[in-house]
Amino acid sequence: MIRSSLSRQFPRSLRAFSSCPRNLKGPDGSLKEGHDPNPGSQLSPKARKPLLVSKSHKNYPFIEVSKEVHDAVSENRPVVALESTIYTHGFPYPDNHKLALKLEEVVRQNGGIPATIGVLDGVARVGLTREEIGILAEAATKPGTMKVSRRDLPYILGMGYLGHKMAGGTTIAGTIILAARAGIKVFGTGGLGGVHRGGQDTMDISADLSELGRTPLAVISSGCKSFLDIPRTLEYLETQGVAVCTFADGRKGKIDFPAFYTRDSGVESPLVIQNAREAAAMIYHHASGLLFANPIPEEFSMPKDKIDEAINQAVKEAAEQGFHGHSNTPFILSRIKELTQGNSIPANTALIESNVTIATKVSVELSRLRAESSHHTNVMDGSSRDTLGSTFMPAEQQKTPKIDLIVFGSVAVDISCDYSPTALEPVDGDFSAVAKVISPALHTSNRAVINQSIGGVGHNVALATQRIGGDISVRLSTLVGSDSAGGLITSNMQSEGLNTGSIHALPLQEGNRTPQYVAFNDTKKDLIFAMADMSIYESNNYEYHKLCQQLKEQISPSLSWIVIDANWNWNALDYFLNWAKQVLKVKVAFEPVSVNKSERLFQKPPNGIAERFDIFPNHRLDLATPNQQELGAIHASASSNGFFSAKGYLEVFNALGIPSPEASRERFIATTGLKLTDSGTPFMSVMLLPYIHTILTKLGADGVLMTSLLSPLDERLTNPAEAPYIPFRNTEGNSKIGGVYMRLFPAAEVTEEVVSVNGVGDTFLGVVMAGLTKGAKLDEKLIHLAQKGAVMTLKSKSSVSERLGELERELNLLDMHKPEQLNRRSQTG
Repeated sequence: MIRSSLSRQFPRSLRAFSSCPRNLKGPDGSLKEGHDPNPGSQLSPKARKPLLVSKSHKNYPFIEVSKEVHDAVSENRPVVALESTIYTHGFPYPDNHKLALKLEEVVRQNGGIPATIGVLDGVARVGLTREEIGILAEAATKPGTMKVSRRDLPYILGMGYLGHKMAGGTTIAGTIILAARAGIKVFGTGGLGGVHRGGQDTMDISADLSELGRTPLAVISSGCKSFLDIPRTLEYLETQGVAVCTFADGRKGKIDFPAFYTRDSGVESPLVIQNAREAAAMIYHHASGLLFANPIPEEFSMPKDKIDEAINQAVKEAAEQGFHGHSNTPFILSRIKELTQGNSIPANTALIESNVTIATKVSVELSRLRAESSHHTNVMDGSSRDTLGSTFMPAEQQKTPKIDLIVFGSVAVDISCDYSPTALEPVDGDFSAVAKVISPALHTSNRAVINQSIGGVGHNVALATQRIGGDISVRLSTLVGSDSAGGLITSNMQSEGLNTGSIHALPLQEGNRTPQYVAFNDTKKDLIFAMADMSIYESNNYEYHKLCQQLKEQISPSLSWIVIDANWNWNALDYFLNWAKQVLKVKVAFEPVSVNKSERLFQKPPNGIAERFDIFPNHRLDLATPNQQELGAIHASASSNGFFSAKGYLEVFNALGIPSPEASRERFIATTGLKLTDSGTPFMSVMLLPYIHTILTKLGADGVLMTSLLSPLDERLTNPAEAPYIPFRNTEGNSKIGGVYMRLFPAAEVTEEVVSVNGVGDTFLGVVMAGLTKGAKLDEKLIHLAQKGAVMTLKSKSSVSERLGELERELNLLDMHKPEQLNRRSQTG
């Protein structure tokens, strides 16, 4: 088990136990027989290693946090804490084990990371594995298994350190403490403890209440357990400063605080909220505990009179038989089960699942709220700390950088399925001729290694630009659905350092699903086929001016480029192009995405060609980065829709100085080689130049073909070293065209270390845009650097290599047209 070490300090009461825990000293203060004052010497090195170091007791291992939970908290992904007392002292084995695994699955299905909390081998653990959950659930059958609240933590952890390793299920109070220490903000459970009946005399009050008052964490439960004194419980919570809210769940008017098995208790809820986002907003703006009461699902709610009768009988028997303290609640719950003939069990299970579902949705919304801000400011004290203790500046001291590059593009949850056969396979049934199968079989299941990440062309381009660009402020403007996948994307982008202020979450309606992309690769990691749900970008219902308007006030004066990918529908592409050229007056780069989507670029508009695409020098596209197949699709679309016969096209094309087909072919061969010429790539590129100023055609292992229009004053026209790359020069007297620049750049590296092809082309464009944004020339040096970045991603599991930043220094050494742009943002932002 890989676990993370967090240097966080426990509350004073946990640190207060002495260097020798209670019950281990004799009357004279010496250690009792059998206890070594240096117990670490008897333990394995692993057991002696501190996993959460207290500043007061540096030798004490307090808490283990799983790597999954630690990473999720650090990256602002939704995490939900789950208690374990319901497994050790609630449900019998093996029902408790099934419930524990079910609740973890509920969290994952709703977009969160489960963090089941308990004590095993005398060590508190946050984020139990499936195996550990099984061990703890089975411990419910053993009499020594503890019910661990705040008061019990020093004892069970101290005993564990000295070698007496016990197991325990954490109560709500115990779970709150440990979850908060791990940085978790949301906790889903069944029912809160409270003031017991007669508590004004016995002072039998659950530690859950006081713990909520002192710890900044939100609990989602079905109120408190119904056999408690609900009015006094609410009064006590008020005294502790705990805000208590009940989810309306579609109800209007007066809404009761729920009573566990029933939706109504006869006691009005202090506050009412409507949904998970409202709960998340409260957590985001509060510095102490919160209780959100979620009523049991209506179909499982038990008749109030019958459950009250069973509760009264169980409470009476508990008092008569002397069940108090820790033993009180388990006895009462067990008697209620018997008195209701088992009907309380399905109700109990249903309400717990419902609460965990709501808790996950709240956690997703909380991650989204955090991600919507470029800083996590705690409004209670004007500052904030992340889960590992680093401090953020108060909001008024921070400045959102002005935008240097805008990317209108897609973001998606990417799933990569890499075919992974277990062994060598026979060929055509012949076991004597064995060959390794490269591709999976159709119409059946195949063994694979499956990875999930955040991708999407626009996201990848923006991330690549930022990782290599250093001080470049990139803004991705995109759409997601208001679902768990959308929350996952937002929180992950925040952890990547991407500004999420221009992510627009649309209501959950048909077509408004957060995009997802699934790639199926062979054993060489080459794409076999992919499936994508990008329908949110294909709808014509969204008012795209809202995306542009939201960006306008944040644009840097140095902004000179925007990027658009082809996932958008025709209306969106048209709007973004017009806004860039007519309003911002900046250059536009276009990423075709796929063969089918690349055709949208020259889709015939309903109102005529001229309104769709203008011809050089009024062209709307300055750069496009297709692969060979996408280039062919773009050319075919332009041809079939009449763009090559449009008014003004031939005037520009003829000015390029292209001779007869035979002579043209010879020049293409001399410039790019026979193979590429025979593919038609050079000719198709030249034909598109009146509409697209520069085309970088990605050729995989064969490199990159650059095709570009030259102005009459371009220095390359008079540079002898560049002459081999100028196959055509203007002979028509057009004062705005000097000729065609065509150059095949070989691959920077041909590698067999292919891990994933996802995001390789996007990384290439991202590096190019980082260079252009900084003012670099689009030349051999920049394209070579972009290819190096693409190879890094090819060798990475990520859609954009985490190592891309290693190339930043090399980027900054490139020749710059406008070196002053490197410092301009700091002057204007």
